[in-house]
Amino acid sequence: MIKLPEALETKFNMLLEKNAIPPRERLLYLKWLRYYLDFCKKYAKPYEDSKSLIMFAEKLRKKNQTPAQINQAEHAVKIYHSGIFMDNSSENSAASQGFEQTENLIKTDGGNSVTGSFNQSQDISHKIEESQFELPWDQALSNLSKEIKVRHYSPKTLKSYTLWAEKLRYFTRQKHPEKLDAEDIKKFLTFLAVERKVSASSQNQAFNALLFFFRHVLHKEFGKLEGVVRAKRKPYIPVVLSREEVFKVIKNLRYPYDLVVKLLYGCGLRLSECMKLRVQDFNFDAMILTVHDGKGKKDRTVPIPEKLEHELREHVNLVIEKHEKDLDSGYAGVFLPSAVERKYPGAAKELSWQWFFPSKELTLVPDSKELRRYHLHETHVQKAIKMGVRKSKLIKRASAHTFRHSFASHLLAANVDLRTIQELLGHSNIHTTMIYTHTVQSTTIREKKSPLDFDDSVFKSF
Repeated sequence: MIKLPEALETKFNMLLEKNAIPPRERLLYLKWLRYYLDFCKKYAKPYEDSKSLIMFAEKLRKKNQTPAQINQAEHAVKIYHSGIFMDNSSENSAASQGFEQTENLIKTDGGNSVTGSFNQSQDISHKIEESQFELPWDQALSNLSKEIKVRHYSPKTLKSYTLWAEKLRYFTRQKHPEKLDAEDIKKFLTFLAVERKVSASSQNQAFNALLFFFRHVLHKEFGKLEGVVRAKRKPYIPVVLSREEVFKVIKNLRYPYDLVVKLLYGCGLRLSECMKLRVQDFNFDAMILTVHDGKGKKDRTVPIPEKLEHELREHVNLVIEKHEKDLDSGYAGVFLPSAVERKYPGAAKELSWQWFFPSKELTLVPDSKELRRYHLHETHVQKAIKMGVRKSKLIKRASAHTFRHSFASHLLAANVDLRTIQELLGHSNIHTTMIYTHTVQSTTIREKKSPLDFDDSVFKSF
């Protein structure tokens, strides 16, 4: 295996440190750099050309590398490009000399490859045309991110819309963004429905994401997409647990996950809403919980269950104790919504702004080197609920959102009107709430019987 010159490796490690790459990941970044240089050697691609990176990423996809691995590899090469080729300062002369040595070594080496992971008999199946790089896709994706942020859409929307734009990018073989048209979208949506067999919700999300991309980034309109094969959306009836099943799951959860589930079920919260609760959101005098910035950036209030008052107050006392310890340790405060900290510089350390479900460990901010407190991560709660459901030996497929479904269904079964349930759930449309009418047994359903339950006298006429 070829070893990179020490000067180049040292320079690259300095670049990784400058870009706040954790030490435990730097060896992986160095490995991706070696893979990339080996790829350029085998296919006679220029090391400094961004087109080589795109072809390299395409090769990794053909080798079934995960999206996370591909993103990490691309990041490593971009750091290499920005530090080695863009920096012409005198202090970089040693690294430049090291690169030349590496280049000569790679070109003349006839033995083992750097990685041995690429098959020399296979070549890139799709050639990239020069005209496709008049406007880089990176710039288009950057503009997409700006357009989403300026509208204050959620980070999840940013992530999903960017993902669909990336998928369109590689489906069209890196076609210039300005040359994309409705026919490309039609082929892509048909591919998703016919070849990938994606769900209707995923296909609709892709359609909305690309419509946003066309309108606000490329400043184009789809026009009529006639003949597009669309996945059929099936009627969905949510899974609902009985009260006994809910309490059974809660019994198999440890603190604080049991309290999280009690709020999900007792207040009908979404998991993300529950995790983003702050101390100031609880009004124990009026027994009201205020949910800020819910889905669609809407606020709403829900009653605090009386049975949870004592448990919630005890939890607040523990949050206060943790907050006092954080203050004594000199931490920088909690993470705050955008612009709040600029307007109120000391708000991050105030008790009222502390997370109701704080994370166990402090988070190091790479740029400022500050220690801040984040809330309990959603994945930790999801794993705890999954384990609790497994221990409860339920035959139903239950998740965190199932408790919200159960909240609405149990209220409907208790003759609470749909309009009230709609307000408690924060639904914009009553039709969204009406789905829970299918989860509650009506009188006519109770009166219906199976043929197995009929008496023999019923069948005398047959």
